[in-house]
Amino acid sequence: MKKLSLFTSMLLTLLVLSCSENENETPVIIPSAGAISGGPFTFCVDGVADMVSGITVDNTSTMGTNSTWVITDDQGNILGLPPSLEALEGVNFDDAGAGVCLIWYLRYEDGLVGAEVGMNANNLQGTFDLSNSLQVTRNQTNAGVLSGGPFEFIVDGNPDMVSGIIVDDTDASGTNNTWVITDEQGNILGLPPTLADVEGVNFDGAGAGVCLIWNLRYEDGLVGAEVGMNANNLEGCFSLSNAITVNRIQGANAGEIAGGPFTFCVDGTPDMVSGITIDNTNVSGENSTWVVTDVDGKILGLPPTLAAVEGINFDGAGAGVCLIWYMRYDGTITGAEVDMNANNIVGNYDLSNPLTVTRHKTEAGIIAGGPFDFAVEDGTADYVTGITLDNTNTSGSLSTWVITDADGKILGLPPTLADVEGVNFDGAGAGVCLIWYLRYEEGLQNLAVGMNAADLNGCFDLSNSISVTRHIH
Repeated sequence: MKKLSLFTSMLLTLLVLSCSENENETPVIIPSAGAISGGPFTFCVDGVADMVSGITVDNTSTMGTNSTWVITDDQGNILGLPPSLEALEGVNFDDAGAGVCLIWYLRYEDGLVGAEVGMNANNLQGTFDLSNSLQVTRNQTNAGVLSGGPFEFIVDGNPDMVSGIIVDDTDASGTNNTWVITDEQGNILGLPPTLADVEGVNFDGAGAGVCLIWNLRYEDGLVGAEVGMNANNLEGCFSLSNAITVNRIQGANAGEIAGGPFTFCVDGTPDMVSGITIDNTNVSGENSTWVVTDVDGKILGLPPTLAAVEGINFDGAGAGVCLIWYMRYDGTITGAEVDMNANNIVGNYDLSNPLTVTRHKTEAGIIAGGPFDFAVEDGTADYVTGITLDNTNTSGSLSTWVITDADGKILGLPPTLADVEGVNFDGAGAGVCLIWYLRYEEGLQNLAVGMNAADLNGCFDLSNSISVTRHIH
């Protein structure tokens, strides 16, 4: 019994010692960071502070003596170690520039190595655990710099397109891209998707005013980029370039003029136009003048007023056709000078419809032959011969020959010289006939047998006369 008691006593002592040693050892802890939730977060790097919020930690199974939050880039490089969730939510991600951040929760034991800014979370050494990560996407848009213009067009019904616009996109960024055309207040007038589309826009159709051309870079989710909306109210991650100005100046409008057409005979008698009117319902342009040109547009005169136009003596211009125009213009124009051509005027101007002034000049020339002296009523036919016409300078649309008596009474109107030479003067009895050549224009009055050549009325010219004397033997 003593031996048994001694053994038992020694065993109990060993057990007590053993228990005492286990109580002094530190328990081994395996860290667990648990799971975090929140986000993902998408921010626009635009100078406005961007903070995360609403992040939670499922700490049901979290373990570890120490904890911190870790912010890395998408390669694991440690950018920050905010010690608490509050500190994490105080981080301004806008300052980090464009890119992707990852947020982690870290639980660890003493002796952890590598948990420092500038190190890589993939290289941590020690007893630790990292949670899942939450992504923070930091978008940055830059529309670049535009050059070209400014453009100035005249709204005159002729297409006006911009050209030569250049985008310096050295530092441009943004997933999506479009062009934006606004008015001066930012109201969106168009969203041409490409520069080629911008250069295809006819700004003449927009009427007078100012347009602004912008380049827009943006990320998905942009709100307000619609025709009829205002570019100042865009919402999302975007960047607008500088603007290029398109100034659309209302073209001058000369309206419509009426009067004429005028037809004059260049005969030494003054010929003036009258009764010209202007329909100035839609006339525009600060300055005005009248323009007289030939049919090719050569400027013959620039009478400043209608009264001045009606004071022009068109008889002095010689034969030909003039055109009368009314012109309205703004600012400085070039080419509106006598002897220049109205087709080459440059500037903001408009010419009305033209009125025609036709200036006829008739020249019958000189006839030669005779004089003729016939014995009549002897039964022998008497014909004139050898008459010639010097038509070097003859003019006039129409012509005929005229035979009158000595007082100018028209006895016959043979249309050709052959017809004149076919007249038998023997049957006319005694007396004197005069043979004339006549050139004239449409509208000549009193040209008829039985009338008197002295009463001809219109644009005409009679040559000299050749006499035919008829004697009775």
